[in-house]
Amino acid sequence: MRQAALEDVDSLLSLLNQCYREDVGWTNEANLVGGIRTTAQEIEAVINAPRHYLFVFPEVNEGNETGKILGCIAVDIKAEQNTAYIGMFAVHPSLQGLGVGNEILQAAETFAGRHLNADDNPHKTRLTMSILSQRPELLAYYQRRGYQLNGERLPFPENGKNGEPKLGGLEPLGLEKVV
Repeated sequence: MRQAALEDVDSLLSLLNQCYREDVGWTNEANLVGGIRTTAQEIEAVINAPRHYLFVFPEVNEGNETGKILGCIAVDIKAEQNTAYIGMFAVHPSLQGLGVGNEILQAAETFAGRHLNADDNPHKTRLTMSILSQRPELLAYYQRRGYQLNGERLPFPENGKNGEPKLGGLEPLGLEKVV
């Protein structure tokens, strides 16, 4: 894995919209949300934001990157709260169920912990994320990795930037893990 660069935007856009909005793989939301998952401008903003890291798992052929991104994850460091928000997590459908997602998530958690658990910081690190309320299989996946519901319930964003809900009552639920 490496940190994303602006040259990765088109491949990231393709991966994220495929993984979240097309009816492929087990992690998609195609039956819950229509439209796009993200835009090139949003991805560029994440890449350029201070303390917000977007990591990619590039496809490699004979030691060289092909330009295709097979997985990604974002870590938004909130040092003043000793928290890191995990988002934009996607694994190409052809690799889902093979442990790639576990490795990507573990790498992001390790990165966050190293950035937040400095020697002069006695507090535990909180890793947070959100998932859609109608995704019990995804909730179970994160619970197996130590995440728990934290009681946070947010309204689905109605700004059109993250798609349109196909069901009523759709809301992101907050999860957290303390490490």
